[in-house]
Amino acid sequence: MVLWRTLRPAIAPVLSDGPPHLPTAPKPLLVANLVAQIGFGLLAMTICLPSMQEWGTLFGADQARVQLSFSGYLVAYGSLQLVYGPMSDRFGRKPILMFGLLLAALGSILAALASDLDGLTAARVLQGAGTAAGMVAGRAMVQDLFPGSQRTRVMAYVGMAMGLCPPVATLVGGQIHVRLGWQANFIAMAALAALLLVWAWIGLPARAERPAPRTHWLGDMFAAYGRLAGEPAFLMNVTILSMTVGTFYAFLSGAPVVLRSYGVGPADIGWYIMAVPLSFIVGNFLTSRLSHRFGDRRMMQLGQTSTVAGIGLMLALGVAGMKTPLAFCLPLMLLGIGHGLLMPACLAGAVGLIPSLAGAAAAVAGVAQQLMGALGGYAVGLVPHDGSVNLGLLMMGLTLAAILAQTILHRQISATPRTP
Repeated sequence: MVLWRTLRPAIAPVLSDGPPHLPTAPKPLLVANLVAQIGFGLLAMTICLPSMQEWGTLFGADQARVQLSFSGYLVAYGSLQLVYGPMSDRFGRKPILMFGLLLAALGSILAALASDLDGLTAARVLQGAGTAAGMVAGRAMVQDLFPGSQRTRVMAYVGMAMGLCPPVATLVGGQIHVRLGWQANFIAMAALAALLLVWAWIGLPARAERPAPRTHWLGDMFAAYGRLAGEPAFLMNVTILSMTVGTFYAFLSGAPVVLRSYGVGPADIGWYIMAVPLSFIVGNFLTSRLSHRFGDRRMMQLGQTSTVAGIGLMLALGVAGMKTPLAFCLPLMLLGIGHGLLMPACLAGAVGLIPSLAGAAAAVAGVAQQLMGALGGYAVGLVPHDGSVNLGLLMMGLTLAAILAQTILHRQISATPRTP
């Protein structure tokens, strides 16, 4: 008892969560820590994509079973966010984040040791279940630690990192695969999870202890989602986010097909596709500099304007018969910039609407984005793509749905009486 009383003041901040203490690390390090925690899941998701081309041969399996390893990761990564969100609201962001990092490290080690595809798929599911915690807890901590326009600015930094992760992870993963073997990518992810665990422990601010809860956490989870479902502003923000991600996933899924019709082979596809993620980073950078001046509503309007202009120009060139890779991809740089202007403010609005439910809100937003993204990617296969027109029409339809939700959202905000 004497030892416990002596040690408790030192370890209580690590095990608890509540109103934040002042962070001991400088703000840039805090932001970098949060961005790394949020981006880890996307990095782990994509770093092994180059290796998947050879897993069928290595394990004597068809491509459908190989793809199942990726789908298993996505399902776990998306669905576990719904659990982690309310749990982080109740038990604290930091404990949930650290638990997820431990789970991700274990899944990565088991994947590196897998001797067959079934074992690798199961390990990938475990890895995705762990990385989901970083997405939810990290976004919720942005809500906890940063007010107003600062929150939107940090979300912009998150967006920049999310745009950078897929191309960088794919390039690095391919080089590691060639030089050290496919298992080395998973060893690298296990090591990164360990580093992030230490960084979270020493670098993320803890929060004061809360009174012991009186109800079961599962009841709290359903109550949280019920409360969010009754908030029209939250539903509209999530709709905008999911339709926007659906537009981007439709591009990612359809671009290789369109580019193939233009004579672009597998070795060169990445250079054209990269135009949109890189311009998305530019849009997020602009948001980080301009959000405090223009406000969230104006940034969202500018984002949608740029998005429609990019898709519209691409469609116009396609209808005019300009069937070239540059005529397809260069106009969509406006889409990337537009999404970078739009999503940070929209995400901050969704997560920050009810601060006490920030974890649950981040979970719903994450799952909705992935589900609509998967649907957008699937819809690409329902129509032929001899050129860019059909893909452009699909992308424009999803964007117009987002604009409709945004119009409803802003009318709701305008109609809400302001407290004097």
